[in-house]
Amino acid sequence: MDNKRRRKEAKAFTNDSEEVSSIEWELIQMTDQEEDLIYRMYRLVGDRWGIIAGRIPGRKPEEIERFWIMRHREGFEEKRKSSNAS
Repeated sequence: MDNKRRRKEAKAFTNDSEEVSSIEWELIQMTDQEEDLIYRMYRLVGDRWGIIAGRIPGRKPEEIERFWIMRHREGFEEKRKSSNAS
């Protein structure tokens, strides 16, 4: 029983990621082909970002999800407009 508790405690402390406010995110640039694939895969599998990322070489699930959020959430309209004007 003591070994199980130690493993659970070890798992609880292995999450070293820092939370970053989504306001601070930089827009993720995707090629037209990547965007098309993301949209098509999203229609098929929903928000299963790992599956979608598995179809796009060099992309991580977190990148795909961040791209999707920034593309579809209202709070990012200004960033989208400023990046399109550049």
